[in-house]
Amino acid sequence: MLRTHSWLRRLAPLALPSLWGAVAVLWKLTCPIAQQEGTAARIATSAVFFTVGTGLALGMRCGPAKELKQVKAVARATQQVLLRPPPPRLDGLSLAAAQLSAARGAAVGGDLYEAVATPHGVRIVIGDVRGHGLPALAAAAAVLGSFREAAHDEPALGDVLRRLERALGRHLRERARDEHPAAGGGDPAHPAAEEFVTVLLLEIRGDGAVLALNCGHPWPYRLAGARAAPVAAGEPLPPLGVLPLPAEPAPHLYTTLLPGEALFLHTDGAEDARDTSGRFFRLQDALDRALLGAPVPPAALIHRVHSALLRHTGGRLTDDVALMVVRNDRSRVPAQPADPEPRRTRPSPSPR
Repeated sequence: MLRTHSWLRRLAPLALPSLWGAVAVLWKLTCPIAQQEGTAARIATSAVFFTVGTGLALGMRCGPAKELKQVKAVARATQQVLLRPPPPRLDGLSLAAAQLSAARGAAVGGDLYEAVATPHGVRIVIGDVRGHGLPALAAAAAVLGSFREAAHDEPALGDVLRRLERALGRHLRERARDEHPAAGGGDPAHPAAEEFVTVLLLEIRGDGAVLALNCGHPWPYRLAGARAAPVAAGEPLPPLGVLPLPAEPAPHLYTTLLPGEALFLHTDGAEDARDTSGRFFRLQDALDRALLGAPVPPAALIHRVHSALLRHTGGRLTDDVALMVVRNDRSRVPAQPADPEPRRTRPSPSPR
């Protein structure tokens, strides 16, 4: 019944042109003027059939155009649900984020980001699924859905990361079973098992202390005044899906974000982007230029870097790109309770 209704809806735009065609044929067969050999009769006949042909062409085009419009509307709704923009302000922090997809015409890809305020601090995730397109989008949805729950439920940042790992594992197993039903409900060997996600988890506490867990993701840039400097903190863990996580992933004190300072988070598509001559995009130089006239609002900084990236590549990206800026706009440092995890943190090496 539903299939019949769908076919009728698709054929509806052709009803009127088809009626015109039937009338034109009837006119040609029965009308005395149409059967004459004169020039006027030929012109009249040609006009009738031209009108019918135009109507048929427009009717055939109307259906696909309407369906394309509906598909685009669904894609926009999917983007708003899956990769929704962060709130401009969150617990004293200013935030902005944006994403560019390498897939032509796509609104979202394999990159992901989210920021939520929790009793444990503002927790942020940014990640990058290997590849792009619908499979990467599904993996990103699995990780983001898990983060939005675990960020509130888990007191320890390491337990949030383990929840993300389990969610990704379930997604890949279910996808492999769907693609290979002959496996009999087991876990078939499939390229889906080789997919992975790089993830950076941050927890920004009330005093500006930033805890971090990094699974194969690029480290952020620290923005202080009009200068951007990369801040690394040791070797990251392997990406999710490559090797099992340690039994207790221990976050470490990544940095302290003072009032007015910001972090610029990104996926590797930003630094791996090339121009037509094969030259890489110099992200740090682009940040330094974008910070001229500091302070620059996070949303304006994102826009400037995106514009510079598109100019460098000529609008032809080979990988998805996600960018996020989080700035500490707190005017004072409130007193904090004792750290419930003092033994699970270690100081980071001096920033390079």
